[in-house]
Amino acid sequence: MKYQVEFSQAAEEDLERLFDFALQRELDSTSGDLDIPGRAVQAIKDAVAFLRSSPFSCRKVGNSPFLRELVIPFGSTGYVAIFEIVDGNTVIIGAIRHQREDDYH
Repeated sequence: MKYQVEFSQAAEEDLERLFDFALQRELDSTSGDLDIPGRAVQAIKDAVAFLRSSPFSCRKVGNSPFLRELVIPFGSTGYVAIFEIVDGNTVIIGAIRHQREDDYH
């Protein structure tokens, strides 16, 4: 079975925020690598593609069997995508956070 994976508006905004944060961090660094922000967003998109075939293999969040999280490694840390399996065809990414953000350490 193949699921259609969609990003909510909030998740799209999260991607932009994470890109901007990584870009600013690299610009502020004396040895900044301006390829890192783009690679981070691509790593997130590549990982989310996994949900097209196996969303139920990810860890549950709370009591609902349909609300789950995908851990996305990147560098020494990574990201977490919270998603919901809406029906037999659709997965919606609700939020994306860096693992070091307040609610993910």
